[in-house]
Amino acid sequence: MINDPVADLLTRIRNASMAGLTELSCPFSNLKLNVSNILKNEGYIADVQTENDELVNTKALKIVLGEDSSKVITHIKRISKPGRRVYVKSTNIPRPLRGLGTVIVSTSGGVITGKQAKKLGLGGEILCEIW
Repeated sequence: MINDPVADLLTRIRNASMAGLTELSCPFSNLKLNVSNILKNEGYIADVQTENDELVNTKALKIVLGEDSSKVITHIKRISKPGRRVYVKSTNIPRPLRGLGTVIVSTSGGVITGKQAKKLGLGGEILCEIW
């Protein structure tokens, strides 16, 4: 049983990137799918697909990192954890690397980047930062 699915996803991406792998697989959840789609849209990963395993009757996420993923992702960190949640207002959303990095925020409007949340005037829980 995994207590923190987002941290598990980020750890799998970090480990695969450092090992030089081009793709990885992890158990499916809608939150992981939303975070992975944001990473894809921001250019950190190449592709995200859902796969059905009919033998075990479960879903999985297949994440394609790309050819040279170790140079794309240099830092990926979970900010809000189950033991210590971190919430911010829309005016206090951090800008990692002075705007060159990305913050992923869980808001009432869904899981979006920090730039989009600031533009929409939505605060929420900071899930992670990546650059």
